[in-house]
Amino acid sequence: MKNLIIDTHITGTRVCVVENGTLTDFAIEKTSSEKLVGNIYKGKVVNVLKGMQAVFVDIGLEKNGFLYGGDICVNGKMISHNGTNAPDKIPLRVGDIIMCQVLKDQFDTKGPRLTMNISLPSRVLVMEPFVDYIAISRKIDNDDERLRLENFVRENRPDNSGYIVRTEAETCSEEEILTNINELNEKWQKIKEDYIACPKCSLLHSEGDLVIRAVRDFMRGDIDKIIVNDMGVCKMLESEFSCVFGKKKDMFEVYTGSDTLTNHYNLNPQIDKLLKREVMLSNGAYLVIDKTEALTVIDVNTGKYVGDKNLEETVFITNKIAAIEIARQLRLRNLGGIIIVDFIDMNNDDHKGEVLKILEGELRKDRLKCTLVGMTDLGLVQITRKKMRSRLMDTMLQICPYCGGDAYVHSPEHIIMRIRDYLYEIFNDDSILAVKLTVNPIIFSKMFALNLFEKELATIWENMRIYLIPDPLYHIEKFTCERVRSGIIELPDNAKLLY
Repeated sequence: MKNLIIDTHITGTRVCVVENGTLTDFAIEKTSSEKLVGNIYKGKVVNVLKGMQAVFVDIGLEKNGFLYGGDICVNGKMISHNGTNAPDKIPLRVGDIIMCQVLKDQFDTKGPRLTMNISLPSRVLVMEPFVDYIAISRKIDNDDERLRLENFVRENRPDNSGYIVRTEAETCSEEEILTNINELNEKWQKIKEDYIACPKCSLLHSEGDLVIRAVRDFMRGDIDKIIVNDMGVCKMLESEFSCVFGKKKDMFEVYTGSDTLTNHYNLNPQIDKLLKREVMLSNGAYLVIDKTEALTVIDVNTGKYVGDKNLEETVFITNKIAAIEIARQLRLRNLGGIIIVDFIDMNNDDHKGEVLKILEGELRKDRLKCTLVGMTDLGLVQITRKKMRSRLMDTMLQICPYCGGDAYVHSPEHIIMRIRDYLYEIFNDDSILAVKLTVNPIIFSKMFALNLFEKELATIWENMRIYLIPDPLYHIEKFTCERVRSGIIELPDNAKLLY
């Protein structure tokens, strides 16, 4: 049983693909966040960098978009249909008005990545008006079927527009495909009309929210049910995808229970694990997933699994299980760009080949393009995965306000030394007779246990009184110091004189 679960709420939407109780794909979108990928804009060129073969375009957002030279369209045709070959001379100038589409979300300080190769996706086809070719999904492996689909789309396409035939087309009738072609063409004609009429730096076409994209992208022939928690969403989807679900009246189910959808199907524990650094495997081994600035690193460890034959067999079994889970984690966490996997070293070449074969097969299940480069002598495997939208952790987490994203806090000893340095400064004032230090309870205990100020209090601070006050609401790095210049001191009951 494979279900598509759509949990909508005023704060956002969560989409889960669940197969026999296991989460196999996941997407989340906050209501407050901007939906950029797939949007089409009428932009204005504001800067041309010849040395970088790049153009910056104002599309009406806070940050200018980045347009690579290979994604530029000239005289209605793409210079390179896949954006890999940049021209020697960029055919755009500052002030030019262009139609462009967001290819990748804005990340950190970088603006959105743009392309002039406009794509209009649907559940069955993807229309690319500025190229002249028909491409068939690699997941359709029947040669006769591929040829049939290519010929049908080529004969019925308008204006020699390009089309990508998606996997779902294999189960559709020619009438459904033709309807899809006509709908996409109508949408494209509307965009062209809006481009002429709309002011510069404005939105021409919105890709739509996660609910629509989820059904369009996740819906396959193997989905048994689409479960939603809102009757309005259900009716909207039935109307939007009437050609698909008209034949399957029982496809939709509206959940009306008192619990949330994700709670009802016991998905919250699985979703929470997606934010953890460690991922446990079924045999007791585990993965460690770390994100760096340039790439994602995944390390495979045997953990508690000791096997029952020999070391090579133990490692082989662990790596096979890890290969399946790694592909799943890439989808669930939406990890993109360069991924380096450090499998446990294997001496047997057949074992290495089997692990790579399993990993490659699992990566084919991904709706985004994945490329498996191979395995080095050190057991490192390089994978690239198309990067479009923000990672799961960027949506569900925020930078720690205490460590600033470093993922560390100062040790108690270091904090105590900072307090020591601070006391050296304020004790230069001869009018100060005592200080009241409020600190985290961990620092409070350490200062008494380690006697770190014993030397200073016996010599240069001999006549000074330092009162410590523990406060559990204080972050471990925070401390405050109150100067006392009179002999009368008001102290709370938990205050303690240092030494």
